[in-house]
Amino acid sequence: MKVLITDKMADEAIQLLKDAGYDVTFDEMDGDTLLKEITKYDALMVRGRTKVIKEIVKAGAKEKLKVIGRAGIGVDNVDLETAAKEGIKVVNAPTGATPSVAELAIAHMLSLSRHLTKADSTMKSGEWAKKQLKGNELYGKILGLIGCGNIGKLTAKYVQVFNMSVIGYDPFISKEDMRKDGIKKIEDLEELIKTADFISLHLPHIPETHHIVNKEMLSKMKPSTYLINCARGGTVDEKALYDALKNGEIAGAGIDVFENEPPKDSPLLKLDNVILTPHIGANTKEGQIRAGTVCAEQIIKVLKGETPDFWVNKHLM
Repeated sequence: MKVLITDKMADEAIQLLKDAGYDVTFDEMDGDTLLKEITKYDALMVRGRTKVIKEIVKAGAKEKLKVIGRAGIGVDNVDLETAAKEGIKVVNAPTGATPSVAELAIAHMLSLSRHLTKADSTMKSGEWAKKQLKGNELYGKILGLIGCGNIGKLTAKYVQVFNMSVIGYDPFISKEDMRKDGIKKIEDLEELIKTADFISLHLPHIPETHHIVNKEMLSKMKPSTYLINCARGGTVDEKALYDALKNGEIAGAGIDVFENEPPKDSPLLKLDNVILTPHIGANTKEGQIRAGTVCAEQIIKVLKGETPDFWVNKHLM
């Protein structure tokens, strides 16, 4: 059987597929080329760059395509419904980058509260700006999680080292399960918004979560609140966030994901009280190896006729 990989993947993941006896091709082909070539393969493995649109799925289904693997958690670049209709399983690696993203969220919290980027830039420009850099401790503060899945839970575990208390909003997780991870469940998102000192998003971008943080929600945050988004672009209304930051309605923000990437014309680029990173949440050596190998394991299971652990479009089939 043949496996096509169209996005850069950890060597360990490729070797895992080869060791399982599959013929593996790596080619960062464009969409038009993929549409022509997909008919030759039993499995397709991608990251975020490749867009597996309806036409590609249908072309693969006409021949031998059995499984599409996404080496990561987000599958918004794969047409899940068409894949399901064509009998193609879509699998992912939801646990691959969990520590990497959780650590970046905390890095943003620390950077914002201690003005680390400004401290670095002023030092390198020859300025001793100590008096301008009075920060805040994480100690004793309240972290509000919007989304309490794998990454949210691990973030909660990490921040407890700082003696932070954690509250969480997630309609799909019970109060008892949240309590096991040291999170107090909040039923009303508005209550969380008003209470937390730091708010960190850990949820997918779907119609129900589009601009979940909007002008109204931002207006109800405390002026001392910091917002962190290492989840998905589109969950925050960036124009409303810009206005809130510029007008001092909230203290600052750490943003790793954007509605349009790269955000070349975003007004957020002009602000001093926001720290921006280029969607690097999962971009660690360890995270990439883990995401790739977990995804490869899922692909192998499907090709062997076994049930995968992380079958994303199962509910559609």
